[in-house]
Amino acid sequence: MDLGIRGKKALVCAASKGLGLGCATALAEAGVDLVMNARGAEALEAVAADLRARFGVSITTVAADITSEAGRAEVLAAAGPVDILVTNAGGPPPGVWSDWTRDDFIKALDANMLTPIALMTALLPGMIDRGWGRVVNITSQSVKAPIPQLGLSNSARTGLTGYVAGTARQVAQHGVNINNLLPGIHDTARAEALDSGVSKSQGVSMEEARKQRQATIPTRHYGAQDDFGAACAFLCSQQAKFIVGQNLLVDGGATNATI
Repeated sequence: MDLGIRGKKALVCAASKGLGLGCATALAEAGVDLVMNARGAEALEAVAADLRARFGVSITTVAADITSEAGRAEVLAAAGPVDILVTNAGGPPPGVWSDWTRDDFIKALDANMLTPIALMTALLPGMIDRGWGRVVNITSQSVKAPIPQLGLSNSARTGLTGYVAGTARQVAQHGVNINNLLPGIHDTARAEALDSGVSKSQGVSMEEARKQRQATIPTRHYGAQDDFGAACAFLCSQQAKFIVGQNLLVDGGATNATI
């Protein structure tokens, strides 16, 4: 399917690996020029070079911490006007309710709620002026069904979801669509870190920890970052113009809900 976005420009955050890279890859395949951001310059430039060679699109890389004010300013200055924004940041550490202090919550809010809001605040006006735009926020399945050990993530990402619910309906009349992608467990470094925690706490092998988690997913396997990226690219497409303020689960059916 031709997504109708060839020649558009996208800013993709945390794009050097994992789900962010999956999204950047799918957009590049659709002919979208990219501004790719991540903290590590070497890894970021390596994947950008690969995408340039494979898809012939223009790619600007900006190594900066998108969750900091200075990092956002650097990224936004390099990006200029963009048609597509994909927000993404690593999730806060797992734990239990008694582990977390106010500072822990502030860090989680800064990374997973306030940073996407700041990026939208900066870029939505230009999209509105041009009469077209797409925003996809990578959040988590936990906004549909909380994950007890991920209380910091549950809180911050649910706050972002509430913000998007109202904002998406205000900007849709201008041809700007905002939606959220809610990943379950994908075969990424994040999954490896979570499985490592299970392995250590239960005294089992990484393989056994992975099998335990896979058994909770109806498909019985972890998601693939390229498939996730394809879902993102569709939400950024011309054909997605009637999808507004939605929360799309990409979790292999792991979230047990009727609606």
